[in-house]
Amino acid sequence: MWTYDGRSRPEFAVEPGPGQESVWDYPRPPVAVPDARLVQVKTAHRTIAESTRTCRVLETASPPTFYIPPDDIDFAALRPAAGASFCEWKGMASYWALADAGVSAEAIGWCYSEPNESFASIASFLAFYPGRIACYVNGERVRPQPGHFYGGWLTDEIVGPVKGTTGTGSW
Repeated sequence: MWTYDGRSRPEFAVEPGPGQESVWDYPRPPVAVPDARLVQVKTAHRTIAESTRTCRVLETASPPTFYIPPDDIDFAALRPAAGASFCEWKGMASYWALADAGVSAEAIGWCYSEPNESFASIASFLAFYPGRIACYVNGERVRPQPGHFYGGWLTDEIVGPVKGTTGTGSW
C-alpha cells in the first residue's frame, strides 16, 4: 500500500505540462481559492449557473471542485434534495436537484450553508456534479471525477491519476 507523505509528487503521478496542474501538488488539508474563469452549469434547455466569481477547492489527489456564489445561480431551476453528508474539512453538506425532476431525482449539486471556519469563503456556494449535469470552464466541457460520490471537475489542465479510479481505495 502506498502512503502519500505530502512533500513530493509520487512516482506514478503524471508530470504536468505547460498550463497544466497536478492533483499531487494540491495541499492537504484542502484550501479554497478564488477563480475568475467563466464557469457555467447547463441543462439542455437553460443555464442554471454562470459565474466568474467562483472558488475552487484544491485537495491532494482530487481534481478541483468549483463552488459558485448563490447570486450567480438560478434557484428557480433547483429544489432541495434528500440527504446530507459530512466532510471532515468543510462540514455538513446539503443537496440540490433540478426543480422539474421527480421526487426521487438524483442530486446534481451540494452546498455547505455553515461550513467550518477555514471554508467560510464558500458558505452557501453551490458545487455541481459534472457527471449529472453539464458543467463548463471557459467553454470546455468538464469531465466527472471517477466514482459516483466524488464531484471533482476534470479539464485538460488537470493531470493525475485522481482519487476514484480503480486501485485508489487506499489513498
